[in-house]
Amino acid sequence: MQLNGRRVSRETQQKLEHFAELFGKWAKSINLVAPSTLDELWNRHIVDSAQLFHLHPKPAVWLDLGSGGGFPGIITAILASEFDDGWVHLVESNHKKASFLRVALMETKARGTVHPVRIEDAQGKIGACDVISARALADLDLLFRYISPWMIGTETKALLHKGRDYRREVDKARGDWDFDLVIHPSVVETDSVILEISDLRPKDP
Repeated sequence: MQLNGRRVSRETQQKLEHFAELFGKWAKSINLVAPSTLDELWNRHIVDSAQLFHLHPKPAVWLDLGSGGGFPGIITAILASEFDDGWVHLVESNHKKASFLRVALMETKARGTVHPVRIEDAQGKIGACDVISARALADLDLLFRYISPWMIGTETKALLHKGRDYRREVDKARGDWDFDLVIHPSVVETDSVILEISDLRPKDP
């Protein structure tokens, strides 16, 4: 199977397909994603999530904030299983969604742990990580406040999904933060990007 131009094993394909089936069942009772996007689950959500892992395709400790329906956290955890190494910490404060995430990890035997806490409370419970991911969570300046405890003074990088308005968010965030930025075009949405953030630091007051 090819995923974003990269071959994945038969076992990984089966895990992704099982996740999609499981997602469809749970989505009938709880709101995991916008209902209008359910018919595009594979391309709109699974492939879109996989591109983050493909920007850092090696064993790593990931922190996925606002994991929601498992995008990109569960997909990252499934793909990490190919290495039999690395781990994903999924932070989701909604307990129904957190329950779904736990079941998804268990049934796909993916490499991750669910933390049913607010992001602010996760800061003292989850240690160092290599990569931080977030999808459709908040504006960039607020995201930086969330992720700064893990990033300031470290080599941790963030891979953040953003839509067509990302330049406004970047310009606004530069008012309070300095950071290195690489912009990766989305393989799914022509108006979307993945922002790769590193060396995040607050500006002097």
